[in-house]
Amino acid sequence: MKSRVSIAYDQDIEKSITSALDSLEDISDLFRGKHVAIKPNDTWASPGDLTPCTQADSVEAVIKYVKRFHPKKITITGGAGAEETDNVFRYLGIDKVIQQEGVEFFDHNRGPFQAVKLEYGPQKEVMINPYILEYDTVISLAQHKVHNSADVTLSMKNIAMSYPAADYYGHPRESYAHPHNFFKDLHGFIAGMCQRFPIDLGIIVGHPAMIGKGPIGGKTFESGITIAGKDPVATDYIGAKMLGRENARHIIEAEKLTLGVAAMENIEIAGISLDDAIEIFRKQSEK
Repeated sequence: MKSRVSIAYDQDIEKSITSALDSLEDISDLFRGKHVAIKPNDTWASPGDLTPCTQADSVEAVIKYVKRFHPKKITITGGAGAEETDNVFRYLGIDKVIQQEGVEFFDHNRGPFQAVKLEYGPQKEVMINPYILEYDTVISLAQHKVHNSADVTLSMKNIAMSYPAADYYGHPRESYAHPHNFFKDLHGFIAGMCQRFPIDLGIIVGHPAMIGKGPIGGKTFESGITIAGKDPVATDYIGAKMLGRENARHIIEAEKLTLGVAAMENIEIAGISLDDAIEIFRKQSEK
């Protein structure tokens, strides 16, 4: 059976996200009666630059969608890499959305810490806050953007580089407060993390998208495109293909680990066609 990936276009981000999710099959089973965690991209932001991160209205749109299906609990789970998570959420206004929607906020950068073994990649174990193991459904709500070291930073990287607790490893994690091997093989580490910490639903939004360089400081623009799928490898493959970087090694390695598919012949596109999406993305990027 092919993995379904949905692509939607609308400059109203709530309509774009809703349309993409509506085109997926059996999605209600992910939410009904479940503890649903939504992980936005919260790598770094400042009052003067909010572009690297998931925007507050994107988070609000996903919360409202999940609420339709009566989850047991919704947690907005964050773990900023180069700032304090609560600061990033405050700059973006996500803190206000959390309060308005009556959902939980959890900073998984904080202790207590627990070592969890990894079966693949350069790191044999990773220190995490064990609360993340209690999530029934994990939604990776990622930005559609490039990354200077990992080629792309989509739904898989959004989880893999956030779960390692920054209060343990350092802000940023490159600071080596405790020694680790994340960056000795970044692609292998991302694949190994996603093997250990599965993503149930990937959502990639171009609000804004970023090209040129990333994850910070690239050219940003509003693409209006949302890509979504229950197979995060296929979802990232489509997102990466639109960026011209479908050969990102962590996506290929994740397929070899049977975490999903990364080939067009094994992917069914719902919503607008991939060719149309690529053309829309190109035209929006040139404005």
